[in-house]
Amino acid sequence: MAAKIFSLEVVRARKGDCLLLHYGTKKQPRLGLIDGGPTGVYKPFLRPRLQALRTERGLDDTDALPLDFLMLSHIDDDHVNGLLQLTQELVEAKDTLKPQLVKVLGIWHNSFDDIIGNDAAELASAVHNQFGTASLSGDIPDDAGIDVDACKVLANVPQGRQLRDDAVKLGVDRNTDVGGGLVVASSGSTPVDMGDGLTFTVVGPMLHEVEDLQKMHDKWVKANPDAVRASKEALAAYADRSVPNLSSIVVLAEVSGKRILFTGDARGDKILQGLELAGLVDKGGTLHVDVLKCPHHGSSNNIDRDFFERIVADHYVFSGDGEFGNPERETLEMLAAARDNADYQIHLTYPVDEIDVARKAEAAKHKRKWVPAEHSITAFLVDNPKINDKVVILDPDVPHTIDLAG
Repeated sequence: MAAKIFSLEVVRARKGDCLLLHYGTKKQPRLGLIDGGPTGVYKPFLRPRLQALRTERGLDDTDALPLDFLMLSHIDDDHVNGLLQLTQELVEAKDTLKPQLVKVLGIWHNSFDDIIGNDAAELASAVHNQFGTASLSGDIPDDAGIDVDACKVLANVPQGRQLRDDAVKLGVDRNTDVGGGLVVASSGSTPVDMGDGLTFTVVGPMLHEVEDLQKMHDKWVKANPDAVRASKEALAAYADRSVPNLSSIVVLAEVSGKRILFTGDARGDKILQGLELAGLVDKGGTLHVDVLKCPHHGSSNNIDRDFFERIVADHYVFSGDGEFGNPERETLEMLAAARDNADYQIHLTYPVDEIDVARKAEAAKHKRKWVPAEHSITAFLVDNPKINDKVVILDPDVPHTIDLAG
C-alpha cells in the first residue's frame, strides 16, 4: 500500500492567509490551495512555491502542475487577491496559447452574488456613487456615518465575481464536489470525498443563516425603491457582522483520522455551532484536531477562551504580520489560559518583533494606548517562557510544512 501524504504548508502571506494542502500518495501526490493572500504575496511567495513544486515533481516548463482544488474561504482582499493574480495569469496564458503554471481542476467559492443575488453589484455601485471611492476601500473615518465593515464587504464583491468569471474562462466548474450550488453546512453534513482518502466536512457557512440573510435582503429590497437605494440606509442591510462571517467557508479536512480545521475569518461561536450542526461535536462538547488554522489571523474579536477550550489542537497556525493588530496578544493569552501546560505548537508566519512593530503602529493609528509590557507579544512571551518554547516562526526561505502522515 502506497504511503499516504497529509500535510499543511503555510505560505508567508503578510496580513492574509495562503495555505497549501498536500495529500494523496508519494507516487501520486495531490495538491490544494486555500486562499492566496493580499497584494504582495503571489509573486514573491506563492508563485515561486508553485514553480518549485512543479520542478520537484519532474515537470518541465510546458507541463502544468495539477492543482486538484482551489478554495477561496471568502472574498476579503487579504484572501482573494493572490488567487486572482494566479487565475488571471492562467487566463492570459490560455488566451495566448502559452504553457500554464498550474492546471486548476476544481474551485470552491461562494461569491457574494450567490448568497444575496446579482443586485449586490447594484448596491456596491450605489454606495460608491454617493460616498465615493473611499467608501468601497474602507479608507473612511470612524465618525463618517458609514459602516466600514459593510463597505469592505461590498468593495470585494467585484473580486469574488472576477474569480467566478476566471473559472468560467478556464473551463473550471465551481463547487461541483457539493453539487454545484453554495458550499454550506446543514444538519448532519455528509463528508465530501475529495479523493485519495481526503474528506471535507463543511462546517460553515450554515445553510439556515444563509437563508435568513437572503430573506432579510429580499425584504429590504422590496421595502426600498430604487430612488433611495443609494442612501446610507442601503448599508444597514449589510452592516450585520454575520455578513463577512457568512461568506467564510469553514471545512474540517481529514485523512486516516488526522484532522485540520480551516476557519477563514469566521467567528468562533459560529464555528462551534457549525461543528454541532454537522454532528462533529455534541452540544457543548469538545473536538480535537491536529491543526487549527486560527480564525481571522488571531483577532480577539472572533474568538474567546471557550473556543480554545472546546477546540483543542496540537498545532495552532496564526497567519498575520501585525497589520490590523493581528495576531493579538489577547488571543495568545486566551490560548495559554485554556490549554495551560498542554503539549502543542504555535506557528507564526512572521517574527514576533516584526509583528509587534506593526501592532504598535496600528495602535498609534487608532490613538490607542501602547505599553510594551502590557500590549506587546514579545513581553508576553518573555513573561511566559513555557509558551515561548511552543512558538515556531516560519522561515521564508524554507517550506513550512506540518506533516501529519508520518
